[in-house]
Amino acid sequence: MCIGITSGVGRLLFGRIADYMPGVKKVYLQVLSFFFIGLMSMMIPLCGVFGALIAVCLIMGLFDGCFISIMAPIAFELVGAQDVSQAIGFLLGFMSIPMTVGPPIAGLLRDKLGSYDVAFYLAGIPPLIGGAVLCFIPWIHSKKQREIGKTTGGEKMEKMLENQNSLLSSSPGIFKKESDSVI
Repeated sequence: MCIGITSGVGRLLFGRIADYMPGVKKVYLQVLSFFFIGLMSMMIPLCGVFGALIAVCLIMGLFDGCFISIMAPIAFELVGAQDVSQAIGFLLGFMSIPMTVGPPIAGLLRDKLGSYDVAFYLAGIPPLIGGAVLCFIPWIHSKKQREIGKTTGGEKMEKMLENQNSLLSSSPGIFKKESDSVI
C-alpha cells in the first residue's frame, strides 16, 4: 500500500519536474529512479524494525512513480513519434522477463539458503547496472543527432543548389537585362 500511494505521488511530482527538463536530459531522472529502486531493494533485508521497512517502501514507491511517468517521454525523445509505441512495447516486454522468473528464483534461493536476503540483494543489482548504462544514452543520442545533422545539412544544401540551378536554367527568358528590354 505504501509503495502504491507514493508511486502515485511520484508520478505527479516527477511528471511535473520532467516537463521542465529539455529533451533527452529526462534520462537522468530515469537514472536517479533506477539507482534508488535498486538501492531500496537491497536495503529491505537490512530493515530491523517495521518503521524502517515502511520508509524504504515509501522511497521505493516515490521513485517507481518517477520511472513510470518518465518512461514514455524518454521513448518519444529517443525514437520519435512513429516508433514510440513499439519502443514502449519492447520495454514492457523486456521488463516482464525478470518479473516472471524473479519470484521462482527467489523461492529457490530461500529454499537453499534459508533466507530471502540474497534474493533482495540480487534484485537490486539490475536496476543499478541499468542506471549506469542509461547514463550513456544522452551522449550517444547527441552524437547520433550530430551525425544526422551533418548528413542532412549537406544534403539540404545540395538540394537547394540543385533547385536554384534548375530554376535558372529552365527559364532563361525571365531574367533579362535592362538593355535587352524592348521599348
